[in-house]
Amino acid sequence: MTILVLGEHAHGKVKDSTLATLGAAAKIGGEVHLLLTDSQATQAAEDAKTIAGVAKVLVAADGALDHELAEAVAPVVAQLAANYDTVLFGSTTTGRNIAPRVAALLDVAQVSDIIAVEGPDTFQRPIYAGNAIATVRAKDAKKVITVRGTAFTKAERGSGSASVEPVAAGAANDKSRFVSMEESVSERPELTSAKIIVSGGRALGSGEAFHQVIDPLADKLGAAVGASRAAVDAGYAPNDYQVGQTGKIVAPELYVAVGISGAIQHLAGMKDSKVIVAINKDEEAPIFQVADVGLVGDLFKIVPELTEKL
Repeated sequence: MTILVLGEHAHGKVKDSTLATLGAAAKIGGEVHLLLTDSQATQAAEDAKTIAGVAKVLVAADGALDHELAEAVAPVVAQLAANYDTVLFGSTTTGRNIAPRVAALLDVAQVSDIIAVEGPDTFQRPIYAGNAIATVRAKDAKKVITVRGTAFTKAERGSGSASVEPVAAGAANDKSRFVSMEESVSERPELTSAKIIVSGGRALGSGEAFHQVIDPLADKLGAAVGASRAAVDAGYAPNDYQVGQTGKIVAPELYVAVGISGAIQHLAGMKDSKVIVAINKDEEAPIFQVADVGLVGDLFKIVPELTEKL
């Protein structure tokens, strides 16, 4: 069996989400090739070739593939897929954008957001916001799969010695064009790869209170800042802070939920965290059903006291 993984990279390094996807590839078994696209792919290939388990790094270093536009990248992946049994994508914004197009071009069913591998064609994936786990078998000759990164051990850098091979970019994209990107810059860790996350909910009452309460605690812990959908919808925090089924899926070593009731949508995005600490004045809040440590009380008193003692 041969497996193609679409790699994501930035600043000359393969992203952690791709390392987790490679971890899933190792569970499936077979020879693994990693595809890097865009004009910076050659630089990222120097990092990629050292990743354990990667036999070959394919480099499509073409400016037409810059910015990971799905309409440009999907035909390239679909063309290369002729030589592979399985194509894997991270269950990221980029992966979820490109994978369905590849599946459509190959005329196969996509298997989405897998969390476990039972065999080369059998996988587990969450349904009903993670309240049930489905075991699915893919019957297509070629399999297109997205991988939930928090469910798999990341492949390690440094021990690999993959070969690097250039590949053609294929036809130019005439369906979409890149206009601009506003990238948030923060000294805090990136949300999906952070070991500690402090998240705030609607109970904080305002954007000003959100930052006054959450930011000092996060800074003391060296944590990333997250938010519930309710807090984001209320304008307390930006969209890229959102944790949940329609936001980012995280599984840090420590997740601190402040003023978050624990709606199913939010729990689906963070309940795999190693240790969950919940702070809420409502002792009946659903968040306490998944919390390892629960503090019932006024968050505007508890959180500043906790921050001061750290």
